[in-house]
Amino acid sequence: MYNLIGDFMKSIDKNSTSTLIIQKSKFITELIKVNCKEEIDLELENIKNKYKGATHYCYAYIIENNKRFNDDGEPSGTAGMPILNVLENNDLNYILCVVIRYFGGIKLGAGGLVRAYTKAVTTGLENNTIKEIEPGYKIKITFSYENNKIIDNLLKEETIQKEFNETIEYTFLIRSNHYEEIKLMLEQYTIKSEILENIML
Repeated sequence: MYNLIGDFMKSIDKNSTSTLIIQKSKFITELIKVNCKEEIDLELENIKNKYKGATHYCYAYIIENNKRFNDDGEPSGTAGMPILNVLENNDLNYILCVVIRYFGGIKLGAGGLVRAYTKAVTTGLENNTIKEIEPGYKIKITFSYENNKIIDNLLKEETIQKEFNETIEYTFLIRSNHYEEIKLMLEQYTIKSEILENIML
């Protein structure tokens, strides 16, 4: 578990896609923000459904101190490791990078593959923004309609997913260093907050 106090790291600003053509092979780089290892398999499945028929789906990810890579059929050390190296060299965390290759008929050789996968990831990062991230929470609160205006004012700076039924349910993301303050304010109106998951913002 990451340290929830004063632990700043870097990640991408948002998910992004970029494409390179190298010796008639198409390299598509998907940069994806992730919060936990459980998200990896789902994201990889989505990628394979999105890019059906690709020759290779090579990837690397870094989540906290966990680092993994996969060459997916490319010669050992020519795809997954170069992808991971670029992520590490940019001090990135909470990130999954998948490079999808459609083979164009020209073999690149081991050195050519390393250069191609390295360039694909580097280009992807150049088209994104690297920013500092910090720990936060995904929070859920439930309250009565009579408190709606008060809660809206209290959480006016937050992006909220709202559900209106017999009671109102708000789900929102908040930085960990701001959570205690909000929690105390909510408790003044006997509203309890539930932490759904730890995230990075």
